[in-house]
Amino acid sequence: MKLLKTLSAALIAMFATLGLAGCAPEEMDPQGYAEIIDVRTLDEWNSGHLEGAIRMGIADADFTAQLATLDMSADYYIYCRSGNRAGQAINIMKDMGFTGELVNGGAVANASAQLGLAIVND
Repeated sequence: MKLLKTLSAALIAMFATLGLAGCAPEEMDPQGYAEIIDVRTLDEWNSGHLEGAIRMGIADADFTAQLATLDMSADYYIYCRSGNRAGQAINIMKDMGFTGELVNGGAVANASAQLGLAIVND
């Protein structure tokens, strides 16, 4: 009986460990995207953003005009503070007719880990 409990505990630990490995962000190649877009406010951008990213703040009055300058068939990686505004931006982009892959990178720290890009202030 003790052996069965030990084996059960080992199996549970193994599956728990393997399950947690799925929580790590999948690494992606930043070169695979036409642009990496930060949709946060200017103050958030100034507090740190991904190296090489462009800022198109979703709260900016000219947000859709900024999006209209992009190639609608290209792939884009979009991030914000938590992933919420990035998701909203992706919905707007789809409504505008964007047909490329639109990736929600979530928070800036997650996007940094996923793309292997530094968070910079400039």
